[in-house]
Amino acid sequence: LALLLVQFVGVPYSLIFGRLPQPSEKRRPLFLAFIVFNLIALPVVGIAGARLLPVQFSGTPPPAYGGTATAAGQGTYPAGDPAIVYDGAWDSMEIPSTVLGTSESAAYRFTDQPGAGSSLAYHGQVVEITYSSGPDGGMWAVELDGQPLLEPDSGDPLTIDAYSPTDRYGITATFTASAPGEHLLRLVNTGESNPASQGIVMTVADVQVIPPSRQSNLGLIIGLLLVIVLICFLLALVVGKPLFSGLAARMDTKNSILLALVVYAVIAVWGYFLNSVIEFWFLAWMVAVVQGGSQALSRSLFSVMSPATKSGEFFGLFGVMEKFSGVIGPLVFAFTAANFGSSRPAILSIIVFFIVGGYLLTRVDVDAGRQVAQAEDARLFRGEYE
Repeated sequence: LALLLVQFVGVPYSLIFGRLPQPSEKRRPLFLAFIVFNLIALPVVGIAGARLLPVQFSGTPPPAYGGTATAAGQGTYPAGDPAIVYDGAWDSMEIPSTVLGTSESAAYRFTDQPGAGSSLAYHGQVVEITYSSGPDGGMWAVELDGQPLLEPDSGDPLTIDAYSPTDRYGITATFTASAPGEHLLRLVNTGESNPASQGIVMTVADVQVIPPSRQSNLGLIIGLLLVIVLICFLLALVVGKPLFSGLAARMDTKNSILLALVVYAVIAVWGYFLNSVIEFWFLAWMVAVVQGGSQALSRSLFSVMSPATKSGEFFGLFGVMEKFSGVIGPLVFAFTAANFGSSRPAILSIIVFFIVGGYLLTRVDVDAGRQVAQAEDARLFRGEYE
């Protein structure tokens, strides 16, 4: 949805951005004021909305499910944690990291006694269990608050079939209560098994109480965005000419692209910190403000410094470098994410492209490039008709 928003919203902004470098355009101060007001209002209102609006509208993380005197709060509880209560005969086993394919081994509790069970009293709504399956896996019943948990489609009591032809570890199953609160999850070995199974083994590796899910109101967010854009437009009409005429006169193609690169750097920094749905949509709108215009102006600037008689060669190089950026950018992103274990530093890492690109662009003499291109065209033209 955000990608669709960027594509559609980017069309009018690219038309506005494309007129900034045109000296004959009398509305340049208005256009520049509108863009600048957007670039100021979007992060300010987005960040303020994330902190001031109710969490059910803004999509900020809801308060965590805290533990109580009788129930465990959100978090992961390994099989040996005291919060998990076992009844019946249970044993422990350590699964080596080499078998799991992870950096650490894992402890599992298991039983083959019919009627044996494990329980977790928790504060939350959604829980996820991790277990294993194998040739001797049995079938388990799932109870929630003393009642069998029912299949959402059929209404039959939910069971877990832990049979598989080979041993498999790290399997998960998720169970959801009807409402947040204190609940009791209980898994019971039914003593039954798949006809292909050789036993009735039941295992538990850990139980995770899932944090509360975010909630947001997309209609409210889009409506707020449209109001912000309307206010920016009205402000541009009122103060655009007196405040931005001098700056607009200096907004040639090169400076307009530099403005877009600065905005992209701000977007990357904001992307590193944002943690709400409303900020995400405001950020997407901010991308739409500069994306189409910066791409169009980049091609325009490149064409000005390219000999018309060699446009195929020059834009062939342009296309090749564009493909390189489509490879190098994701590689840097993936490398950073893999080393830091998070996509946030990876988002921040792409600022280096904007900084380096902006610095290189400041070193470009556009007038000299235009003269060289024109001289090359003139030389080839004379050579053709002499």
